[in-house]
Amino acid sequence: MTNLAIAAHGLRKSYGDKVVLDGVDLTVPEGTVFSLLGPNGAGKTTAVKILSTLITPDAGSGQIQVGGHDLASDAQAARAVIGVTGQFSAVDGLITGEENMLLMADLHHLPKVEGRRVAAELLERFDLVEAARKPASTYSGGMKRRLDIAMTLVGSPRIIFLDEPTTGLDPRSRHNMWQIIRELVTGGTTVFLTTQYLEEADELADRIAVLNDGRIAAEGTAEELKRLIPGGHIRLRFTDPTAYQRAADALGESTRDDEALSLQFPSDGSQRELRSVLDWLDAAGVEADELTVHTPDLDDVFFALTGDTTAPHRQARPTPSAPSAPSKETVR
Repeated sequence: MTNLAIAAHGLRKSYGDKVVLDGVDLTVPEGTVFSLLGPNGAGKTTAVKILSTLITPDAGSGQIQVGGHDLASDAQAARAVIGVTGQFSAVDGLITGEENMLLMADLHHLPKVEGRRVAAELLERFDLVEAARKPASTYSGGMKRRLDIAMTLVGSPRIIFLDEPTTGLDPRSRHNMWQIIRELVTGGTTVFLTTQYLEEADELADRIAVLNDGRIAAEGTAEELKRLIPGGHIRLRFTDPTAYQRAADALGESTRDDEALSLQFPSDGSQRELRSVLDWLDAAGVEADELTVHTPDLDDVFFALTGDTTAPHRQARPTPSAPSAPSKETVR
């Protein structure tokens, strides 16, 4: 069996009458990215704080192990194998990037020579050498995030908690951060990620859990979660009214839009279904001008599982092509 970096059973936390976590179970294999999604206030940060030993769970919670250490009896040993980067940077802007790194080395009780070596290696790894002796207050948001994670890695943690690490970053900086996370996992590090960006979880996570009202609403790979939600469909558009009518007759049950000359019908986006559609069109001697496939994405999953009815409007991006070369589009 794969070793577990994190195993939490029956995790509970309340503040007064407000129940934040209500019997949450989480298992995270070593060397993977696990993403916890949920609306604001769902309890994501509370879960991170408990698992990283910053706060304690309520009495009555089940066993929690991080890095093989029981948090109830050996929290100090767990702290030795974890690192935490929160929503808000822990970087001290009054000192340089290099000084921030050396401060972390001192906090980890590294010998001076070793601390300077580790700091220099991490500054180079995160492309911060040129800015190393500049005040961190002069860094861009992306640079501060890189420095923040570099500081987290000074103690060589096996497990890193990233609580919304790309909040406020521009798209380029966000993609750079994704690459850093991938490299960490390739090196054997386990990453526990909370994020507001569904695309981020889809891009990075080996497994995803959706937290809602203090409970796990669903858990699985991104593809497994997407298959939970109905609504996939194929859309065909025509410019020739005669071809449109012949296709409508050939395809049978479909939703017609006579004004747009388009047909839409349910589909799971499988190759088998696409082949059937193309066979029907060939048999009718009809060629569609545009074919688009929509399969549910993590936005759909999130809205369905959290009861959010404010899904953004989606407009299909047509792919000019013959039906023999369909494109798979997730449209927003």
